Amino acid sequence: TCSRAGLVEAGVPSPMSYACPMAAPTPRPVVATDLALPGKRSGKVRDVYDLPPDGGGPRLLIVATDRISAFDVVMPTPIDGKGRLLTELSTFWLRLIEQRGVCKTHLISTDPSDASALPESAFRGSTTRADLVGRSTIARKARVIPIECVVRGYLEGSGWKEYQQTGRVCGVSLPPGLRQCDRLPQPIFTPATKEEFGKHDENITFEKACALVGAPIMEKLRALSIAIYSLAAEHASRHGILLADTKFEFGFPIGADGREGTKPILVDEALTPDSSRFWPADRYTPGGPQPSFDKQFLREYLETLVAKGAWGKQAPGPDLPPEVVARTVDKYRRARDLLVGA
Repeated sequence: TCSRAGLVEAGVPSPMSYACPMAAPTPRPVVATDLALPGKRSGKVRDVYDLPPDGGGPRLLIVATDRISAFDVVMPTPIDGKGRLLTELSTFWLRLIEQRGVCKTHLISTDPSDASALPESAFRGSTTRADLVGRSTIARKARVIPIECVVRGYLEGSGWKEYQQTGRVCGVSLPPGLRQCDRLPQPIFTPATKEEFGKHDENITFEKACALVGAPIMEKLRALSIAIYSLAAEHASRHGILLADTKFEFGFPIGADGREGTKPILVDEALTPDSSRFWPADRYTPGGPQPSFDKQFLREYLETLVAKGAWGKQAPGPDLPPEVVARTVDKYRRARDLLVGA
């Protein structure tokens, strides 16, 4: 996604600045935005704009739309309400991470009524202020460190495939005889390159990541990533969910003087079904794929189209039937309800 830039450089904001208004659903899904703000860039899910600086430095507006992607292709059918669910979940985690003193984050506010950041002149197109309610993040701008910081607590996905071939994951040796989705002896840090939209991120070793951005930075990112994962996994477990793996991004905040800070801070979304594997704990059975609260249901549907020769995992994506849309958003909502509260 393109929300990879924005941090809070000063202390932890007050709880009010974390308020994530969940108003009644808008009468239409938000597929794209057309605000009269500079610097627009769009990723798979988020639209990002530059905002005027405040006393802490330059800011961003990050809007989580209802777009959904699979196999690096954005589907033409939106998942109504998905952007609000992602924003609420991410805001919850960012607040918890800061409250526990693990790491500072990009979060300033989630209030689109902030006229100092979003004046009426920004709404000259079809996007209204009401469209932004519940799906907006006002964030500090940062220089993003070009490494995806992946933490795995269980053996699945690309890690499982690599382990079957080499007994290792991103250079990390694992015990022999592990099964698909087995819990690992301890969480492992497995970095990846952060590629441009439309390209696949590439799993790399920790040593290669150090060569790309520097060993001192990577040592810090590894420690932060595992600490955040451990905090989130413990919280999720108490609410009946296993956090199988997740990915984080970090950056250096840009201050009012235009200079970068020296301490990496968490940016982008955090610990949502778009960036994590969440499994229901009461249905966990290692040795094969697990039921999940993420978009695996959508992927499985698309795989049936691939098997029939109806789609080749290339853009444009296929239209999604109503039952697939409903089941997908239900999984996101169920994860929100369990992790945050209905």
